[in-house]
Amino acid sequence: MTAQKSEAPSKPTDRPPLDVDLALQGGGSHGAFTWGVLDRLLQEKWLRIDGISGTSAGAMNAAVLASGYASGGPERARSTLEEFWRSVSRAALLSPFQRGPVDIMLNRWTLDSSPLFIAMDLMARLVSPYDLTPFGGNPLTSLLKDSVDFAALAAGPIKVFVTATNVRTGRGRVFRNHEITPEVLLASACLPSLFQAVEIDGEAYWDGGYAGNPTITPLVRECISRDTILIPLNPVERPGTPRTARDILNRLNEVSFNAVLLKELKMIALLRELADAGHGEGAQWAGMRIHMVPNAIMADLGYSSKLNAEWAFLTMLRDEGRRAAETFLATHREDLGHRSSLDIDRLLDGT
Repeated sequence: MTAQKSEAPSKPTDRPPLDVDLALQGGGSHGAFTWGVLDRLLQEKWLRIDGISGTSAGAMNAAVLASGYASGGPERARSTLEEFWRSVSRAALLSPFQRGPVDIMLNRWTLDSSPLFIAMDLMARLVSPYDLTPFGGNPLTSLLKDSVDFAALAAGPIKVFVTATNVRTGRGRVFRNHEITPEVLLASACLPSLFQAVEIDGEAYWDGGYAGNPTITPLVRECISRDTILIPLNPVERPGTPRTARDILNRLNEVSFNAVLLKELKMIALLRELADAGHGEGAQWAGMRIHMVPNAIMADLGYSSKLNAEWAFLTMLRDEGRRAAETFLATHREDLGHRSSLDIDRLLDGT
């Protein structure tokens, strides 16, 4: 059994506690990168997590962390996250989507050569999940029930906001601690080409990434923190022009899943500009300090790897996440609580 790395914080600090909130993107098994970032941030005793907004895998990371934290503080949150991702890996042992021998030999994490993934990918474009009974359920249902203490989550100190997309209205709905159930988490991660919509309170929901990946608004309006740390999984920029049908679809998904988040960040930049000009509108938004953990590895990973839940892949992503968090803390430790470290003003360029 592979032991989780638990290096001590690289630089001791006597800074007073600082409230921060976290914005966690979705991205299937790529969410193990976020696990690594969270694992490292939880070791910083001076950082207090006030709220977490998450979508899809980000929502699951948020719920697992918050329920573990409510039960036993940061260390329990760390162990609960590891237990969750181990369970994901164990469940994937029975998955038909596995890497082929050539990909294993060449140390490629892609499933592009898997015959069953290719068949599923083609079938998803031609056949509705409502036509295929096996695709009606979600294998994560029982796993979430075992991994998240929903009672502890509801009463816990960390505010959690989970976004899902209402199929009828096309609008995002944000669920809060006491509303979060396994069905809410499944709805936030429900890709319409793979799974039937999840019904909650008489309404059907799809993946929250279409409406907010993640949603920033509740972090501004309902949290006392003024520092938001964004943990991205979908590259905003990807070099080159996609040529294959699969690469084109992957890039379209990345663009659409980033669109709402970029609009919210652009709004913060615009309100900050107005505040600097002496206008009083949106002072609460303008006062937000935005930070982002670097994530270079996702530009090297394709869509199919989001379905790869091998333990070796998950722990590789976890370790990359820890390293990225270490780099972020080493570079921007002193920015937290004082200034934004993400240049969102450049989002106004060309407008």
